[in-house]
Amino acid sequence: MITRLRRSLAVLVLCLSVTPSVTLAADAPADPRARIEAAAQTAMAAIQKGPRDIALGEEGRLRLPAGYGFIPKAEAAAMLAAQGSHTGEGFYGLIVGEELDGFLVLEFDKAGYVKDEDAKDWDAAKLLDNLKEGTEAGNEERRKMGVPEYSVVGWVEAPNYDVATHRLVWSASVRTKGAENRGDGVNYNTYVLGREGYFSMNLVTSLASVEKEKPAARALLASLDFNEGKRYADFNSSTDKVAEYGLAALIGGIAAKKLGLLATLGIFLAKFWKVGALAVVGLGAGARKFFGKKDAS
Repeated sequence: MITRLRRSLAVLVLCLSVTPSVTLAADAPADPRARIEAAAQTAMAAIQKGPRDIALGEEGRLRLPAGYGFIPKAEAAAMLAAQGSHTGEGFYGLIVGEELDGFLVLEFDKAGYVKDEDAKDWDAAKLLDNLKEGTEAGNEERRKMGVPEYSVVGWVEAPNYDVATHRLVWSASVRTKGAENRGDGVNYNTYVLGREGYFSMNLVTSLASVEKEKPAARALLASLDFNEGKRYADFNSSTDKVAEYGLAALIGGIAAKKLGLLATLGIFLAKFWKVGALAVVGLGAGARKFFGKKDAS
């Protein structure tokens, strides 16, 4: 049987082929599939295998467990760019793992200190309405760009904030409009707040897989920490920047703006795995060698 670690990377690569590509560099392969395969092979060579500590700039670190692989920023961004998706300044990389059918996107947003008082009395139904409204507003821009529109179906897991650890988890299912029979995609969103902003580590997967993947996503969140002096408790009200929005914005308007690519990729996970991702992108032999595992007969 194909290991889940190789499968999650292969599915990621194949999913990346479903959206338009960017303008090519002079030396880039002209064929879209060739570009994606070339980027995938580069990413395979760059994967950092757990267990190890992954330094995240001056802000923090990820204690990557055994059974997971981290694709660093440059190679991960190149994989996304090969199919026309761009990353922001705070993008750190992608995580794949044996316990994941999907993959995680790791980012840091230097928004400032996000006040969390609104978590005490927020209303899950209202937050869902806000997310839906923000998504519909974003669809106007997607129509102009000629890319698929999507809608938020409902909560997979209602927002849950731990005031002691300053960690937030929430998840919504999303669906491309007109694609009701393709299955829902899921973003399982995890955050940890710090003095100068927050890390987000968001799992992109399918509705059929998310329940079995939740424990892995939560374990990875628990392994993500800020450095001394950068933690939420280190905030200095006299000198530090306060974010322009509160915690609820990470579930409403701010989140809606970021759902586009992740929603689309999540929706296509199940569909494209059925056609045999490893065979299509040619990753089988390289992945077997890297992870030191063989397929069972």
